[in-house]
Amino acid sequence: MLISFVFSFRNEETNLVELIRRVSDATKKLVDLDYEMIFVNDASTDNSLNLLLEMQKTFPIKIINMSRRFGVTPCVLAGLEYAKGSAVIYMDSDLQDPPELIGEMIKEFKDGAHVVHTTRTYRDGEGYLKLLLTKYAYRIINRFAEISLPENTGDFKLLSAQVVKRILSLKEYDPYMRGLSVWVGFKQVYIYYKREPRWSGQTKFPLFSKGPISEFLRGITTYSAAPLYAALLIGLMALILAFILLTYALITKLFNLSAPGASGILISISFFSGIILITNGVIGIYIAKIYYEVKGRPKYIIEDIFEK
Repeated sequence: MLISFVFSFRNEETNLVELIRRVSDATKKLVDLDYEMIFVNDASTDNSLNLLLEMQKTFPIKIINMSRRFGVTPCVLAGLEYAKGSAVIYMDSDLQDPPELIGEMIKEFKDGAHVVHTTRTYRDGEGYLKLLLTKYAYRIINRFAEISLPENTGDFKLLSAQVVKRILSLKEYDPYMRGLSVWVGFKQVYIYYKREPRWSGQTKFPLFSKGPISEFLRGITTYSAAPLYAALLIGLMALILAFILLTYALITKLFNLSAPGASGILISISFFSGIILITNGVIGIYIAKIYYEVKGRPKYIIEDIFEK
């Protein structure tokens, strides 16, 4: 049986050698198993490519170079497209997710699972604020989304070839991979583990950077139109409040209960302007998703591929 490993990476030269060694050691312990490692290079600017080319002489490595920086999800999809295995395990390249779980994941696959999630019971090396915000981000996504997204379950999964085929058949320009692996269905199981800190280097996804925020918005809007209904509900509540304020203003005017002033007008304008901007922003996110979909651009462009 052939297992494909897919790694999306950018500037991970200090982690790659250890990653390859640990994945290779984990697979050697398994009987009747061949493997390939597919490294998708998201336009690295360090020595990662040269390092992989050297390691390729010893290990079954395929290198896919992107033409520019596209991000994690397009790189993972590129790796899935070129994977030949009966199952694919994709994971980050920073060694926070232990390759030693590979044996247990493959056992679940042999027992009939099509998707094997790995769920973190503890996340070493991550701050309290990040853990707290991540926890509530998952809960907000689950409240809005039509799927049940498991908490603390990231980009370390096993997908059967059948699931990979179904995911690749979808033509979404900006997919949410963590959600897709749940949305496709089939038998899904969970393995629990303690997440380690990065082996080396700095995180590529600081808490308030573009990446985590985009993932959060993608998770909410990809599987539900609930934010649009929420915007409508907020608009109706604002309309009711405006009617109450108008009634109050008429009463105070008729009975001369208060002196006229500009503060109430300024507060009202600021409040309703904020409501309008929020609802327009929610609608704008969905329009932007439609805009990118109808243009029909490819999710990524591959510059070249190096394989034995």
